Amino acid sequence: MITSTANPYVKRIRSLCADRRERHRERSFLLEGVRLLNEALAASTELRLVLYAPDQLSRTVAGQQLLEQLVGQSNTFEATAHVVAAATDTVTPQGVVAVAAWPELEPARGVSLILDAVQDPGNVGTLLRSAEASGIGQVYCSRGTADVYSPKVVRAAMGAHFYLPLRVDLTWDEIDVALAGLPHVYAAVAGASMPYYAADWRQPVALIIGNETHGVSAEGLSRTTRQIAIPMAGHIDSLNAGIAGSIMLFEALRQRSHGRRSHQVNN
Repeated sequence: MITSTANPYVKRIRSLCADRRERHRERSFLLEGVRLLNEALAASTELRLVLYAPDQLSRTVAGQQLLEQLVGQSNTFEATAHVVAAATDTVTPQGVVAVAAWPELEPARGVSLILDAVQDPGNVGTLLRSAEASGIGQVYCSRGTADVYSPKVVRAAMGAHFYLPLRVDLTWDEIDVALAGLPHVYAAVAGASMPYYAADWRQPVALIIGNETHGVSAEGLSRTTRQIAIPMAGHIDSLNAGIAGSIMLFEALRQRSHGRRSHQVNN
């Protein structure tokens, strides 16, 4: 059992937690907590290193079930609760932390989501979670977007990383390859005249969600065929990027499942 916070495994995990460059060099990211580890195992995600505190995990049913899966696996090591806590980024650690390989997933046809310098980790995580839940085919992140593999984004995404094809740190020239041949590229722009539900989400299209302060960049707008917005009835004139993008993504799912409303415009 690992009892020292100076253990090399702890140092490696802390380095990945703090350093984006290290995460990208290793193509690895951190998983903290029982739910994320159970989800990773269910998705057959490659776990490169796991530290777990048996006494702490055994206190809950979910933790005990995870413990039974971890015992005897390669790259898994028992540690004290103090050691596991020293390796994690959370305020209330749950007795397990792991290093996982970036999943290598093939993009699917349908709706693509483009994050255009979205910088808040909570917004990025929410958008990834909604993208996975609504069946989005792939997510492309332009340079300037918060690191999708940072601990805060991973926690907010709640397992979306295991199922959602992600491409990160892209130039707009690289994003153009994904946009080629799409009938429409929609950009979420506050005050746009076209409501989001008037868009035709049944075909392969892309949705650009822009920066929280500056909105969609000039590069993104230059590739946009239609600007769309969420109509507002109250005094608030805009929603944050995570909520606004989620509303649009689930409209895309609704249309692909049930068709368009009869009053929507032809575009």
